[in-house]
Amino acid sequence: MEALFSLPILSVFLIPVLSSYSTSLNLLFFYMTWTTLVMSHSRLRVEIFSTIAIRLLFYAVPSIVFFLFDIMAPSAAVMVKAQGSAGLPGGRRQRRIRAKELKVAGWALFNLCLGIAAQGLLETGLVSVLGKRSVLKVSLQLPMPFEVCKGLTQALLGREVLAYVIHRYALHSKRNPLATWHKNWYHSLAAPYPLSAHYDHPLVYLVLKFIPTYAPAIIFRFHMLTYLLYLLLISIEETFAYSGYTVMPTNFFLGGIARRVDMHSLMRPRGNFGPWGIMDWLFGTTVGDQSVEDERNDDADRLVRQAYDKARPTKIAGQGNPNKAPRRR
Repeated sequence: MEALFSLPILSVFLIPVLSSYSTSLNLLFFYMTWTTLVMSHSRLRVEIFSTIAIRLLFYAVPSIVFFLFDIMAPSAAVMVKAQGSAGLPGGRRQRRIRAKELKVAGWALFNLCLGIAAQGLLETGLVSVLGKRSVLKVSLQLPMPFEVCKGLTQALLGREVLAYVIHRYALHSKRNPLATWHKNWYHSLAAPYPLSAHYDHPLVYLVLKFIPTYAPAIIFRFHMLTYLLYLLLISIEETFAYSGYTVMPTNFFLGGIARRVDMHSLMRPRGNFGPWGIMDWLFGTTVGDQSVEDERNDDADRLVRQAYDKARPTKIAGQGNPNKAPRRR
């Protein structure tokens, strides 16, 4: 377990905070830590333990804290929930964890571990069984800034395309086992709340979450540090986008993603299939607050018409229109 706590990625965040060293010294310490880690552990171990560290620090721990906050202090949590009480675990204010909420939390953490296990099995199969090179580049040479930016762009766009296609055409189609499981599992929740980002049927989770996230890394063979930064961004996105909160660290960006997640949950098969909304914008499947407002207006107009129809006097058998003046003889 020492590899989990000696990751160079941790030094990037801890050294600038806990010390007054210059940027050059921080980079030097980072390179020394990374070199020590790579030379003292196998590539598979470096990849798996660093992935676990990122997922724990930037998704699992914050999501569990938010989940417990919603359970233990619902009166305070409901004030920052976009969907009000519906956005709380269980859909109502309560100070105890029920079996259903434990089920959601348990399956979400299980799926998270399942994805990491699938990543480890894939690497082991390629390297140890088939004798191929590893999916990710774990080397002493650090990636250049341009390479990191290029890799992040490729990864995020690839994830957006894959997630959109799978979500729209496989998980929201008719007569499809994956679609049925997705509906009965994730869409059984009234609204997203902490830990629900990874709650779904395990097979659906692997198809919808793991494949779009890990496939770009396989296709473009990222450097391990580029992949960790990419995974860090995704973990932060999932933590806050599925929290149901209206207050976000970067509200102009994460707030928009969170609203899209909320709208997809409320208007299930209609749109917002991609994580960031780029593909939805291109293919016209974006739904938002305006769509909800239009539906509310349509419902209001429908109620008005129904009330008007009920209030209108009806014709009596054998008589003419009662509103029409009688003809003089």
